[in-house]
Amino acid sequence: MLNRSHFGRLLGLCLCLGWFAAVAADKNPNSACLDCHSDKTLTKTNAAGKEVSLFVEEAKLLAGIHKTNTCTSCHADVTPKHPDDNVAVQPPACAKCHDAESKQYATSIHGMSHAMGASGAATCSSCHGSHNILPAKNADSPVFKLNLPRTCASCHTNAALTKEYQMKHPEVAAQYLDSIHGRALIKMGLIVAPSCNDCHGVHDIKRAVDRDAPINPLNVAKTCGKCHVGIERTYDQSIHGQLLAKGDKRGPVCTDCHTSHEVEAPRNGHFKMASDARCGKCHQDRLEHYRDTYHGKAMALGKPNVASEVAACYDCHGHHDVLPASNPASRLSKANILGTCQQCHPTATAKFTEYKPHANQLDGKNYPLLHVTFLAMTTLLISVFVFFGAHTLSWLFRALYLYWHDSKKFREAKISTQEGGEWFTRFLPFERFLHFLVVTSFLLLVITGMPLKFYYTHWASSMFRLIGGAETARALHRLGAIVTFIYFGLHVASIIGRAWKGRASIRDPKTGKISIKRLIGVVFGPDSMVPTWQDWHDFVAHNKWFFGKGPKPEFDRWTYWEKFDYFSVFWGVAIIGTSGLLMWFPAFFTRFLPGWLINIALVIHSDEALLAAGFIFSIHFFNTHFRIEKFPMDTVIFSGRISKNEMLHERRRWYNRLVAEGRLDDYRVRDEWLRWKNIARTFGYFFFGIGVILLVLILYAMVTRLFH
Repeated sequence: MLNRSHFGRLLGLCLCLGWFAAVAADKNPNSACLDCHSDKTLTKTNAAGKEVSLFVEEAKLLAGIHKTNTCTSCHADVTPKHPDDNVAVQPPACAKCHDAESKQYATSIHGMSHAMGASGAATCSSCHGSHNILPAKNADSPVFKLNLPRTCASCHTNAALTKEYQMKHPEVAAQYLDSIHGRALIKMGLIVAPSCNDCHGVHDIKRAVDRDAPINPLNVAKTCGKCHVGIERTYDQSIHGQLLAKGDKRGPVCTDCHTSHEVEAPRNGHFKMASDARCGKCHQDRLEHYRDTYHGKAMALGKPNVASEVAACYDCHGHHDVLPASNPASRLSKANILGTCQQCHPTATAKFTEYKPHANQLDGKNYPLLHVTFLAMTTLLISVFVFFGAHTLSWLFRALYLYWHDSKKFREAKISTQEGGEWFTRFLPFERFLHFLVVTSFLLLVITGMPLKFYYTHWASSMFRLIGGAETARALHRLGAIVTFIYFGLHVASIIGRAWKGRASIRDPKTGKISIKRLIGVVFGPDSMVPTWQDWHDFVAHNKWFFGKGPKPEFDRWTYWEKFDYFSVFWGVAIIGTSGLLMWFPAFFTRFLPGWLINIALVIHSDEALLAAGFIFSIHFFNTHFRIEKFPMDTVIFSGRISKNEMLHERRRWYNRLVAEGRLDDYRVRDEWLRWKNIARTFGYFFFGIGVILLVLILYAMVTRLFH
């Protein structure tokens, strides 16, 4: 009979036998493995010649999902003689337990790369870890949703690895972290935000060219639609979705517009700025002519505020609901287009919708009036610059010829005209003030307008950034326009005022009635800016002098080129001002004018502005400042005075007329100019320098476009 003591001995014997049986069954128990692998200094040299640690932390092993497994469950090839058998241990055989996942991995880009010999491709341990594998839902697991981007980044940001395997997108990790998805997941902790596996898959990650890959163009909409269900439905009904449904590769998918890893909020200004170029990848012809509009140019020049008046493609065509204009549901259908325009132009009427945002000025068939306008303005530009360019070059060569043959006499004549002892008034203070307004407003208009004309140059975008962007440039441009209208109005008012004060001079002293003869004498007199036959004779004589065929003509108070410059301002203010007002207030003017006039106004405004800027900074600057006898600058417009020597040298007819009429002393001035000439010259050189710089930039832009 067994007593308690005998029973205890028997139980102990059974336990010992069980232990020996277990040891006999497992020739390599975990404890035997840990005898060596618990040593933190244990390492080996891998195939790449790098020292790799073989240390296994038992606590992490027991905390992992495989804590009930033995070492040989994964390392089945390890023999009792290990490591004395000198046989390299093979990678863990995960497929024994994870057969389905293993088959998926074998068909993935990672598995296929390994099969082809790419040893650096990701394996199971690359993502899940080795001895401390945790469930995917464990917050400490490397494949937990919050941690997965960093896990994938361990390979996809490895410069050596991305270069070795020529990965197409080596910056994907950083791009994702900065995207709206990455910020929502990592920075805000929103677990519903997509991580890498939501788009690429888990074990079956494939290339985009594989038809069953979730990132294949045919599947992208469905992949994104897992989260964006409503948007997917809208997209499927759009013209883009319909193309894709037919298998047409031209149909853009989510990643074509939003990109794959740099997905940003649509209200982000950068997204809006990049949207036109993304649409232009498929609609290059539409993009080209969109860039002819103010919206397109301003978009190309800077980072527009989403709330600004700069409209992107999707503001008119829609976002995911893009439909052809023939579709009644389209934002551009006859029933909806006015409402679409009124999003930015709330007072727009039906005529406003006749504006053509993609009009081609070279297409005479579809846009005949616009094409004729373009041809007319181009002809005007070429004609003016050819004619006056020839005039300027002829004058320059004649001056250089004279300087070359007698430079001493030339310099003495120049000094005598600038330092004469007697001075006479040429411009009144009011006229000088108006010229100051002309100069400042013109430079402001050119600085804020020419970048739009030459939006494709680096200097244009740099100038826009310096100004402060499209909105600031637009405000300054309109300020310049207001100043232009002010000085023009003041000048016209002064003409009317002088005419009223001098009305007695045009009346017959006997009858008291207006004398046509006296009126003609005033209008076409030598003090008038109205061109006369004498100006034609002066022009002919001047050109003869250019080629040494006659003496230099003696001019009166105003020369023929000064009269041309004067009336150019009238022409410019009328043409540029009218077209500018039409573009400034399009909703108002299209209440009674067709919207396509805005297209014509843009061509006229742009080309006429180029004509004005090019003429002022080249032809006018030469006539006034670049001539050898005037270089580097004629300060008469600031001082308002001219020396006697200069009058005799260039305007002898005026001097002789004043002497004959006994009015010379009426024009005589003192030396008040000396008090502020340095200040005036500083402003003059500043304005002059800006003009020269702008001329160089304009020429550079035109040359680069010509050879682009």
